Amino acid sequence: MRAMTYETYGGPEVLALTEQPQPKVGPGEVLVRVRSASVNPVDWKLMSGGLDAVMDVRFPVGPGWDVSGVVEAVGYDTPEFAPGDEVLAYARKDYVHGGTFAELVSVPVRAVAAKPASMSWDEAAGLPLAGLTALRLLTRLEVGEGDTVLVHAAAGGVGSLAVQIARSLGARVIGTASERNHDRLRELGAEPVAYGDGVVERVKALAPEGVDAVADFVGGVLDVTTAVLAEGGRHASIADGSVAGAGGHYVWVRPDGSELTRLTELVERGDLSVPIARAFALEELADAFRLNQEGHTAGKIVVRVSID
Repeated sequence: MRAMTYETYGGPEVLALTEQPQPKVGPGEVLVRVRSASVNPVDWKLMSGGLDAVMDVRFPVGPGWDVSGVVEAVGYDTPEFAPGDEVLAYARKDYVHGGTFAELVSVPVRAVAAKPASMSWDEAAGLPLAGLTALRLLTRLEVGEGDTVLVHAAAGGVGSLAVQIARSLGARVIGTASERNHDRLRELGAEPVAYGDGVVERVKALAPEGVDAVADFVGGVLDVTTAVLAEGGRHASIADGSVAGAGGHYVWVRPDGSELTRLTELVERGDLSVPIARAFALEELADAFRLNQEGHTAGKIVVRVSID
């Protein structure tokens, strides 16, 4: 099968289109024929060796953890799905090896959810990691009806989903973003503010008593977070472990098919959409990684593996 792989740590230049053996389908797994996969910063951070201290790696590595596609085969003890089912998954395993930027990928069934017919392959591929990250952080913050929530990097791949999920929970959302993305945030139901100098004053102009919760999806904004929190407010980050020393929570997401189903139900109700910034072909993965590294796209970057 065709797969994008790398033999050593490095930048996008180490990626190559290669032929790899078809993955085995073990107990508790499904084999998925990939339609689309999406790019997340963790993909190229892993490729650079940035997580070598915490995750086992088996070279050659096929990167990618997000996937949408069609079930090709199931393991012996996997009655939850059948060949032909359309699915999506956050396909992270216990070690880094065979990823989703390939024609076929094996996925633990615990990570898999049924794809709604209303979702395109690209949208379905863009939802799992970003959506689960947003949901896990907002759940950790106990965001609910009547809360005012500040979302840092609200126009990004995770932030734009967090805005919508928080709104579905009954929260008022203020979101930081560059001015070119403010109209998009308004469409999602957030009140936009420009980041940079004066952001604290701009947030306080909208929430004079402070915000109840802050969701940080960018890092480096702890001073802003603590300055705008109301007394007793909660905050969490996916990008800054130092928040724990300031009374916040550092959040890392894990695969969860039931929580992913919760997100797809929001999609089916019309409460959640997945913005797609750009699509690439499989052999263009290096360019997709470079674009993601720039950090300026509004929405998800996806890779289309097959269209049949």
